[in-house]
Amino acid sequence: MNLKDRCPIINFKDLGDERGKLVVVEGNETIPFDIKRIFYIYDSDSTIIRGQHANRESEFVLINVAGKSKVRITDGKEEFIVELNKPMMGVYIPRMVWKDMYDFSKDSVLLVLANTHYDGSEYIRDFDEYIKELNKK
Repeated sequence: MNLKDRCPIINFKDLGDERGKLVVVEGNETIPFDIKRIFYIYDSDSTIIRGQHANRESEFVLINVAGKSKVRITDGKEEFIVELNKPMMGVYIPRMVWKDMYDFSKDSVLLVLANTHYDGSEYIRDFDEYIKELNKK
């Protein structure tokens, strides 16, 4: 399976009406896992690069609920870039996939949903180490 198929774009339904927009995100429904952790990144500018890691256990869905940002996704062989620019759009990132988030607009709020509680020991923060670990499999 290629990387784009492993990291699909998720389009959430807009359930709004004349009163305004409403987007519903549910674990094990619109999100392909049980949500255990939620965090968001804001007040970053276009020169900042966040992420720069892969995770041994965590899966993520990234959603720009305000503004926009880009995500570079790679497995060391394939690479693609997603521009998150709609609050009803997200990208799924499975275990052992490298991600860099960057090019944040001034009003960007990047919401991140994860299937695990935080455990710093499952993060791989060096790209060369990440490639070595992938090649062991």
